Amino acid sequence: MAERLRKELGFLQIFAIAAGAMVSSGLFVLPALAYARVGSGLFLAYIVAAIAVLPAILSKAELSTAMPRAGGTYFFIDRSLGSAMGTLGGLASWLSLAFKSAFALVGLGIFFELTTSGAVAYHHVKLIACGFLVLFVYLNIVSVKLTSRSQVAMVIVLLLILGAYVVLGLPGVQAKRCLPIVPKDLNALFATAGMVFVSYGGVTKVASLAEEVRNPGKTIPLAMLSAWFIVSCLYGGVVVVTVGVLHPDVMSSTHTPISLGGNAVAGPAGLALLTIAGILAVFTTANAGILAASRTPMAMARDDLLPPVLGRVNAKFRTPHYAILTTGLFMLAVILFLDLAHLVEVASALMILLFVFVNLSVIVMRESKIQSYRPKFRSPLYPWIQILGILGYGFLIFKMGKIPLSITGIFILCALGWYLVYARPRVKRQAALVHVIER
Repeated sequence: MAERLRKELGFLQIFAIAAGAMVSSGLFVLPALAYARVGSGLFLAYIVAAIAVLPAILSKAELSTAMPRAGGTYFFIDRSLGSAMGTLGGLASWLSLAFKSAFALVGLGIFFELTTSGAVAYHHVKLIACGFLVLFVYLNIVSVKLTSRSQVAMVIVLLLILGAYVVLGLPGVQAKRCLPIVPKDLNALFATAGMVFVSYGGVTKVASLAEEVRNPGKTIPLAMLSAWFIVSCLYGGVVVVTVGVLHPDVMSSTHTPISLGGNAVAGPAGLALLTIAGILAVFTTANAGILAASRTPMAMARDDLLPPVLGRVNAKFRTPHYAILTTGLFMLAVILFLDLAHLVEVASALMILLFVFVNLSVIVMRESKIQSYRPKFRSPLYPWIQILGILGYGFLIFKMGKIPLSITGIFILCALGWYLVYARPRVKRQAALVHVIER
């Protein structure tokens, strides 16, 4: 029998993990890269991405309350669509969140470059990112409770700083810099929305922690939807203020647009405060990312899709230490060998692919009529919101361009190859999809 994890997480911890996984380099670094593509349409690109993630949130909330197990997304896909799709979905879930967290840590190095006035050169950025990666891996191995408590404190401070930035900055916004809201090139708009999609995807990763949540039937849906709404509003406000107070040349040339926006709004104090907020955002994302991502290989190992060592729970700390270490080593390789733009595109493409599977899983589980499927939260507007989500996510991947499509295709082939060589001879489970076909 698989070793179980302690139920130590309540609403505040889950909210903080979800919100912290959203507010990161996706807000403090990514707007500059995205602005170069879509200009004043940046605000609309973020809004499109926020709306696009909603079907996945509702679907994951339903599945989490029906199957509150470690691994979250992987577990849902495996039990609904079968072990082949489970392997694909599990690896996509694990790698997408690891990519997102690695992107956040690289962003942390950029902030150190800014705060030291050039004393820390860009080639030192990755070394700084690696150092903090080691720290967060250690914290995650030692204690889930310690990790979640530090997450709550950091997220509260972060949200307060961002809220103050929006309130103080709105009066200084120059409307002409925010226009036109809808760019002439709609292809660029949707491609950018796909790029910034990674900023929102972290909100759903708390499903991986469902086994460690007290009263998951109520806590997970409420925490996910609250985090999505509050952070999406902050994203929109922060982007409007930043675009409205900075000159377009500055927006498209800096790696730290929000910090410079703080300087424009409140001088050196604003610069310092928003830089601190950026560092906190990176901390929260990396911390939450390692915590959630490591649960996926643990769950896959329990089901014989990955080597069993990854499913072991530390006898002293009651954490999946081998899964956490493996996640950390993968993130280390990503930080050292991939550049910033490719990091974002890979994370977004894998995350969007994963959300296609999640929405399909809800449809399969409902239509299978399995008596044991009894979610305490049911997604509204079923099945139309799931169908719309599947079509929308497919459209976003297509609009992201050749590189993300190629990477996604290579990933699918590699994941299915692993399933055929390693997992298929070991797995005997029957998926809910079989019941749908029988009916």
